[in-house]
Amino acid sequence: MRNFIPFAKKPPFVPVIRLSGSIGGGSRFSPALNDAALATQIERAFSRGKPVAVALVINSPGGSPVQSSLIAARIRRLADEKNIPVHAFIEDVAASGGYWLACAADNIWVDNSSILGSIGVIFASFGFPGLMAKYGVERRVHTAGTSKSLADPFLPEKPDDVARLKALQEPIHEAFIAHVKSRRGQRLSTTTDLFNADIWVGQGAVDVGLADGVAHLVPKLKALYGEKVVVRVIGERKSILQRFGMHAGTLGAAAIAGATSEVEERALWSRYGL
Repeated sequence: MRNFIPFAKKPPFVPVIRLSGSIGGGSRFSPALNDAALATQIERAFSRGKPVAVALVINSPGGSPVQSSLIAARIRRLADEKNIPVHAFIEDVAASGGYWLACAADNIWVDNSSILGSIGVIFASFGFPGLMAKYGVERRVHTAGTSKSLADPFLPEKPDDVARLKALQEPIHEAFIAHVKSRRGQRLSTTTDLFNADIWVGQGAVDVGLADGVAHLVPKLKALYGEKVVVRVIGERKSILQRFGMHAGTLGAAAIAGATSEVEERALWSRYGL
């Protein structure tokens, strides 16, 4: 009834955005965290009602640096425009791109067992030249441009390819470092190398300035905004197909895409023992 009583004071309201999973392009069958998919959700969180703050619940091992940057930039743009503080609450992990997202918040809160950090850039692949030679398989590749077959897994690794890959990684790493420094500022430890892709757990992340304290979502928001604070998750708006099930003709494609995505995501999580 409170909403229908003129001039009645409403309790403070904090919308929650869940950012869970790997960060990347995804597909309509196997969605991932990306700016296009999250745009409406983020906009609603900052525009619905009059929130006293916005909370991010993050559980991500990372992924695309570009999508990490785009999502974080959207959150910061709206937070600054509307002068709304943002709090990030880390669940299992906020590593690599997941930590990039966490730094969009004004404050970062962790569980005692949360994993944070991995401020670095990785390129991972496989090499099969010995296997191909064993079975007499000949690789035939014709390119226009000497770099078109960069890091070909069916050829022996070349020093020039390694050098080019490192040259590509360096500006991405520098952008990541600049983002963390601009958001965390003087809270960062000056005696610890934070940018060598190392990780920290719980209070350890607080001690080096990657987080602000050990706290959980609801108790912390009540401590900050009062016992009557309303905490509400802003859900993703689903299409008609998602609500009522996919057309039978798409099930095979969905299964294949889902299996491929699952393998890739498990590889990301496995870096942190999860």
